[in-house]
Amino acid sequence: MSDLIIGIDLGTTNSEVAAFADGKVRVLGPGEVKMLPSCVGISPAGELLVGESARNQQLVYPERTVRSIKRKMGSAETVQLGDKSFTPQEISALILRELAEWASRDLKQPVKRAVITVPAYFSDAQRNATREAGMMAGLEVVRILNEPTAASLAYGFADGARRTVMVYDLGGGTFDVSVVMVEGDVTEVLASHGNNRLGGDDFDDLLLAQLQAEFQQRHGVRIDAAHPQALARLWWAAEAAKKELSFQPYAQIREEALITENGKPLHLELELSRDEYEKTILHLVESTLDSVSKALGDAGRKPGDLDAILLVGGSTRTPLVSRLLRERTGLDPREDVHPDLCVALGAGVLASRLAGRDVERVLVDVSPYSFGPSYLGQRGGAPYPYCYHPIIRRNTPLPVTRTESYYTSFPGQREVDIRIFQGDNEDALQNVLVGDFHVEGLASTDEPNEVLCRMSLDIDGILHVAAIEKRTGKSKHITIADALQAKSDAEIAAARKRIADLYASREAAFEEEEDEEEDAEAAEVEGAEPAWENGVVEVEVQKTNGKIIPMDSNWVEHRRQAVDLIQRSRRLLDTMHAEDKEEAIALTEAIETAVTHRDSHALVEAMKSLQELLFFVEGG
Repeated sequence: MSDLIIGIDLGTTNSEVAAFADGKVRVLGPGEVKMLPSCVGISPAGELLVGESARNQQLVYPERTVRSIKRKMGSAETVQLGDKSFTPQEISALILRELAEWASRDLKQPVKRAVITVPAYFSDAQRNATREAGMMAGLEVVRILNEPTAASLAYGFADGARRTVMVYDLGGGTFDVSVVMVEGDVTEVLASHGNNRLGGDDFDDLLLAQLQAEFQQRHGVRIDAAHPQALARLWWAAEAAKKELSFQPYAQIREEALITENGKPLHLELELSRDEYEKTILHLVESTLDSVSKALGDAGRKPGDLDAILLVGGSTRTPLVSRLLRERTGLDPREDVHPDLCVALGAGVLASRLAGRDVERVLVDVSPYSFGPSYLGQRGGAPYPYCYHPIIRRNTPLPVTRTESYYTSFPGQREVDIRIFQGDNEDALQNVLVGDFHVEGLASTDEPNEVLCRMSLDIDGILHVAAIEKRTGKSKHITIADALQAKSDAEIAAARKRIADLYASREAAFEEEEDEEEDAEAAEVEGAEPAWENGVVEVEVQKTNGKIIPMDSNWVEHRRQAVDLIQRSRRLLDTMHAEDKEEAIALTEAIETAVTHRDSHALVEAMKSLQELLFFVEGG
């Protein structure tokens, strides 16, 4: 068909192709990923490699492979692959030709015409070089399209209304942010800023350096260019961990026999946390916020003038990115179109329109609601057991799986109730309870126990929730059918009443516990175990980034502080003078006695005295 036009995102790290097929605009290509690494190589045998095969040899044969050629577009620079020399346009043409062949196979007809995207900051020379690359690939380039404009098309902002939109594009090798004005079919780029040397590859490099340092610390050997295959494996492990940490709070690195020294294979096994990872890359992400401020300033706009923030590029999946943008602008960034494929889909929308198709936007399956558990936290400066934040946010593309980390309320807690809500209010009681389940048999620990809450939502509206004790892997699951089905007013009222009843029963239990405490204080109880070893049953879990506050904001908090103080004292015993050591032991016994007898006054006084003693010991 002569009216067939494809849309191509010629990216720095990955490239994609999209077109109108099966009644909608979709990304084309083999497999599930449908992303072609923007990498070209010549194998030692002289074979041309494009895409994944070239990327696979890049670390082993860097002199035979080129990536990120987009950075050289418009320059007179050439690249050497083995004994052959290529211009940037020629390398890009090889990538474009591969994408055109993907499309031809999917659409079962030849492809000759294309819309190709470029960054908004590309100069005329760079745009002309992109057009030349398309021609070398045998394509008629019907339009060169700015990437932020493509993103706005994918999100459906060309509906006639006037909007000011920020497009935040953090890919594998480049970053740019654009402020655009969209009205009808016209998209005006008001300002752009960025860094064409910043992207997810830099995140990978920081993680790689961390793994190299860890291996060297354990084995006394540094994995570097002298060990190309081991270095390649570490690089792949770093990239895989980065991706996993976008959706999970932890990632496991297990690389066996990376190298062999003196006949002995050396392994690397460690756990990375999202918190550690985000601290590592924080300075890079914060640098992008400087570009955000500059772009807004150049456009003469303030955050309050924005109608939306669109996230583009795979590196925007890092939760830190959304969180910092939310803090800086007050807006929830939109990520309901696949960030890796967003630009290609937008190019596909324009290509379809130019080919005579009536396409408004990309059609995607998203969750219309947010889902998450309640937890014990602070509201208004006081402990509140129905704090809430979503694990799965509304407008997230389906299917989706997300995991967040929580803690039990106090040491020794053996059981928790997990209550799952639908909604966006920070007060869970203002949301809708969609399911709950009980987990028991948690390990008795000297500190609050970590529990992972994993949520998976499929396109059929079935929500799977699992609570997993991180220490042991013990888990319990619940399946919530029709999670996406709209609730009637009566169902919402019933769900809220159920929560109110649970809350009332918890308050009654508190009152009963207070009565028991008063009775215990009136009688001398002999031989009771310390309360933090009793496996007291409570029902809430606490968010990791908040203070761990027990159910009883006085007694249980004092117990937790007592455990911490005793452990701290014991660690310092060997460093104390004889008199201080004797006093510390006596105060520790006084604390334990006060806990056993539930004597709040004596507990506070003994803790205060031990705190003062440790202050002087540590100061000395």
